[in-house]
Amino acid sequence: MSETKLPRIALGAWAWGNDGTFGDHYTADSLRDVYETAMANGLNLWDTATVYGMGTSERILGELIRNTKREDVILSTKFTPQIEDGTHQAMEHMLEASLDSLHTDYIDIYWIHNPMNVEKYTPMLIPLAKSGKLRSIGVSNHNLAEIKRAAEILGEAGLKISAVQNHFSLLNRSSETSGILDYCKENGITFYAYMVLEQGVLSGKYDSAHPFPAVSDRANAYNPILPRLDALLNKLRETGVSHSASVAQIATAWAIAKGTLPIIGVTKAAQVEEAARAAAISLTEQEAWELEALADMANVSTIRGWEKEMK
Repeated sequence: MSETKLPRIALGAWAWGNDGTFGDHYTADSLRDVYETAMANGLNLWDTATVYGMGTSERILGELIRNTKREDVILSTKFTPQIEDGTHQAMEHMLEASLDSLHTDYIDIYWIHNPMNVEKYTPMLIPLAKSGKLRSIGVSNHNLAEIKRAAEILGEAGLKISAVQNHFSLLNRSSETSGILDYCKENGITFYAYMVLEQGVLSGKYDSAHPFPAVSDRANAYNPILPRLDALLNKLRETGVSHSASVAQIATAWAIAKGTLPIIGVTKAAQVEEAARAAAISLTEQEAWELEALADMANVSTIRGWEKEMK
C-alpha cells in the first residue's frame, strides 16, 4: 500500500474490545458518532485486532463500516499467535474470522501481532498475501533482528514488510534507540506508533494530583509513576499554549515529527477532532528536544506485560 494513501494519524479501536483495560463498555451505537466524525475529517485508517475483546472490537468496527464504500476505508487488523488454534492453518482461520467480523473480503494491512516464533508464523503470511486476502504486511512488537529475519523470509517469496507497529511515545523510545526507526526509513516501511498517549498518561487529563481512578489496570500501571512526570506534563502544557493545542495534541505532534504514524485510541468524537488538529501541528527541533530531555529525566518504564524493550 502506497504511503501517500495513508492519513497522518490512524485511529485505534483497542478500547472497543471491552476487555477491562479501559474500564468501559462500548457498542456500535455508542461509537457511531466517533466513526462518522473520523470519516468526515479524512481519518479513515482504523486499527484493531482479533484479540481486542476476542473479536468484539472487529465486530463493532464491522458494523460501523457496513454503509461505507470499501475503498473509502483502510482496515488494519492482526494475527495474535497467543490465541491461535494450533492447526497448520491457524493464521488463515484467524484471518477468515476477521474478514467475517469486518464484513470484507480483504484486509489492507495484516499484522503478526507478536514475534512468538518468526520462523513459524512469518511464512504463513505468504499464501494469504498471494491470495489477495491481505494487501500489505506488517509486524508488531518485533525487535530489529526479528524484523530483519521476517523481511528475509518474505523477500524470498517476492514480498516485503510494509509496516512496523511498536509501542512508541515520549516515555518509550526504544524503537528509536534500537535502530528500528532508521531501518524503517531506509527501507520504505511505515512505522506505526501505538500508545503514543500512554493510555491517557500524556493526554493532560491525569497527573500526580489527578491519578487514574481505580477501575482499570491503567491505575495499577501508571499511578505509581505519575509524580515523576509532572515536569514533562508541565512542558507539554507550556508547548501547547504556544501552539494553541492540548497536551495530547503536542504528544501526538511529537510522534509525527519523529517520522511515525501515530495510532490514537478514540472513544469520543471530540478525541477524533483533537487528533485531526494534531496532524497540522509542526514542532520545532528545539521543542521536541526539550520534551525528550524531560521524558528521559523522568526515567520511567512503561513497558507492559505483553511487550519487551526493543534492543
